[in-house]
Amino acid sequence: MQPLRDVRVLDLSRLLPGSFASLVLADLGARVDKLEDPLGDPLRHLPPLVGGESAIFAALNRDKRSACLDLKKPRARRATLAMLRRYDVIIDPFRPGVLDRLGLAHDTMRAQNPRLIVCALTGYGQSGPLALRAGHDINYLARAGVLGMQGPAGAPPAPFAAQIADIGGALWSVVAVVGALRERDRTGQGCVLDIAMTEASAAFAWAGIAAALAGEPPARGGHPLSGGLAAYGAYLTKDGEVVTIGALEPKFWRAFCRGVGREADADDLRPGPHQARLEEALRAVFASRTRAEWEAFSREHDCCVEGALRPDELLGDEQLASRGVFFELQSAGGRLVQLRTPLTPRDGAHARAPARGEHTDVVLREAGVDEGEIAAMRADGAIA
Repeated sequence: MQPLRDVRVLDLSRLLPGSFASLVLADLGARVDKLEDPLGDPLRHLPPLVGGESAIFAALNRDKRSACLDLKKPRARRATLAMLRRYDVIIDPFRPGVLDRLGLAHDTMRAQNPRLIVCALTGYGQSGPLALRAGHDINYLARAGVLGMQGPAGAPPAPFAAQIADIGGALWSVVAVVGALRERDRTGQGCVLDIAMTEASAAFAWAGIAAALAGEPPARGGHPLSGGLAAYGAYLTKDGEVVTIGALEPKFWRAFCRGVGREADADDLRPGPHQARLEEALRAVFASRTRAEWEAFSREHDCCVEGALRPDELLGDEQLASRGVFFELQSAGGRLVQLRTPLTPRDGAHARAPARGEHTDVVLREAGVDEGEIAAMRADGAIA
């Protein structure tokens, strides 16, 4: 399934959010060109390095091309405006006003190509009192009310290990781009998409926020999905590993209780002070067996019990292996194991992540920039 095979994307992103959005668009068939400045995407230098190449950069930027232009140079700006006539989508990851100062305001770009879809992916959006504020994933989760629901009462919530706001913003961007492309088919006109990672992350806490808007905000540590129910949580095992239980429905809870030889009580799945006693009892139950023994238990009893894998164990997991979640890609540093998105094509070869500026000349030629101007741009320092 590659419905965007005829779509061309110019991605100005650095770091994770926009790069993940363009990766998913590439998985959907779009041709993605990454426009980097002379220093390149900072992710190129992020450990771990394999053969001098960042494994994280390689994973985010496969199946893309790289052009390197210094947009502070007039020649580079003129060339970029010429390039825009060939693109369907541009991803703008900068705070409001950055591209304006470079002479590449959204309106200016769309004047060059009225069919252009500008996806502006920022922390707080293009408007509002926080529009120009700097931030990262943890800040957006905090502002969205997501972080405030996490962890036990009386202690600061622990930061998430997953980049929820970054990836959430990227995925909402992809949805918005696909919708805008469909609308453009109808009207012939592009648009500007305003995607805020704060708002994107709030959607992941839909149930808790909906309850708060109805006048019943969940207390930290008291919501059924964040510590309020002992039957929904993570516990240490006999061998010091972690196992999870998510027995929210009575049938799963009864199946678990039968399996461990305890009596199920109607109050077990109702929040309240009694949950502390039940949690203490479950800690003892889970500590009586190893993680492997609990995984065997889960195969026998249909009760939403699952071992918590460490990232280094994923390659050996039979479920993920059977689904073909991982694949190998030849990179500059050798063969790298890559993680598929749910949309990554299973058939066909994938291109390695590009070297910085590897495709600058070919991208400029495609835009109609002649060899003399390319040489002048190189002499001027407008391209690397």
